Amino acid sequence: MVSPHPHPAPPLADALVEIEQHVGAAGWDQPPQIFALVATAELVAAEPEFAASMGLPLDEIPPGALTPIEQEPLTAGPLDEALAQIMWPAEVRGCCLVHEVVLLPPDAEAEMPHAPDPLAYAARHPQRREARVVVAVLRDGSRATAVRFRSDGSQDTGLIKVEEELLVGEDLAPNLSEALLATLF
Repeated sequence: MVSPHPHPAPPLADALVEIEQHVGAAGWDQPPQIFALVATAELVAAEPEFAASMGLPLDEIPPGALTPIEQEPLTAGPLDEALAQIMWPAEVRGCCLVHEVVLLPPDAEAEMPHAPDPLAYAARHPQRREARVVVAVLRDGSRATAVRFRSDGSQDTGLIKVEEELLVGEDLAPNLSEALLATLF
């Protein structure tokens, strides 16, 4: 279920949700993944055979529709350094990053000792929440973010694990949005 927040433009939000569902189908504990966002109409015009093989509608493309194209894995190391190495060609309208994070409540962050490895501290903290953060940006500055928290097992039905709802908003991760925008220019 997608929850209401200030909503980004429908084509960007549609691509964002599609990407989150695609990555989510592979489960949790995935490395960061990046996608190019291209105009579906331009893709169909330039590559009609490819578009047909991917099931893209050749005659009924919604205005502004975006097609995500999964890219090679990011280089190992800090995420900011990997993003700093990316430069997109002009045909790419935008990009999307999927990244799993560990979140702590504000009081737990304030109590964090100045440990040599704050990630290890966060990963072991009893109040941590794991989340999949999906951030998409376009060259015009449009942004969209989705967050899905990892189930703690309390919603386990015995048959399947029910993930918590997908929270979608315009800019729930502003620093990550800015870093992605920088890859487009």
